[in-house]
Amino acid sequence: MRHFFRIVIVSGLAVSLLLLGGCKTSKKAGAPAVSERTKAHNEFFDSMRENAFRYQTLTARLNLELTVPGKELSSRVDLKMVKDSALQLSVQPILGIELFRIELSTDSVKVIDRMNKRYAVEGYGGLKDQIALVFNFYNLQALFTNHLFIPGEQEISARQYGRFQLKQERSRAEIRIKDAMKLCYTFLADGGEKLLSTHIADESERYALQWTYDDFRLAEEQLFPMMMSAQFLTDGVPEGGIRIHFSRLQPNVPVNMEFSVPAKYKQTTLAEMVKGLSRSDKKK
Repeated sequence: MRHFFRIVIVSGLAVSLLLLGGCKTSKKAGAPAVSERTKAHNEFFDSMRENAFRYQTLTARLNLELTVPGKELSSRVDLKMVKDSALQLSVQPILGIELFRIELSTDSVKVIDRMNKRYAVEGYGGLKDQIALVFNFYNLQALFTNHLFIPGEQEISARQYGRFQLKQERSRAEIRIKDAMKLCYTFLADGGEKLLSTHIADESERYALQWTYDDFRLAEEQLFPMMMSAQFLTDGVPEGGIRIHFSRLQPNVPVNMEFSVPAKYKQTTLAEMVKGLSRSDKKK
């Protein structure tokens, strides 16, 4: 189960590697009018889908702060996304110099380690053989863009609304669903059907991931949470996490998802990259 929650963010790799805002500035959004009227099941989810952030591509600059036991680290990161295709992170901790490039696509993860002149390309199949996992690329994409999702699915159709358990109380709504491995996903939304948090826990609720959204601002006339945070919990006690602050954001602009590997770089595995970073970290 510990390995599962590492995979939730970037199959664990992005967080491990991050150890070592033509964009428009968003505007602070005023408090939207929300209704405390209880809505019918399908009406609620229709409204939530209509209010969700819409994009085909996305570019952003963000600051990522990583907290692990005994350590806090941060880095500037440039993010690029093509919806339902790929998510790319350029990690630039020093003066805008890229040290790592990480790309997650629908079927694989690729990493370039410029410090050590090496790269890795691996499919998700091997991970699924080791860990019973329903969570996929599309679910990760939903986490980064403040969308509701069904574990293992690419999108939510109207005929799938019945899979969710919905509890409405005044200006809050709790949405629950379980996957095939009995992991429980709990989404919290406000009276405007805006997603506020996603909580993923195993059946015993011993291990959990809490992903929250805050500081909603207008970007291209749409609300987007400029602050996100994720905490890994064991028996309710935080074991580490990340905090993401978006400083610049723009949807639906041309993006270059180039991912060329220099000819002299040596191919390795993701596991070896993580081990290497762990060893270098201990020497400091």
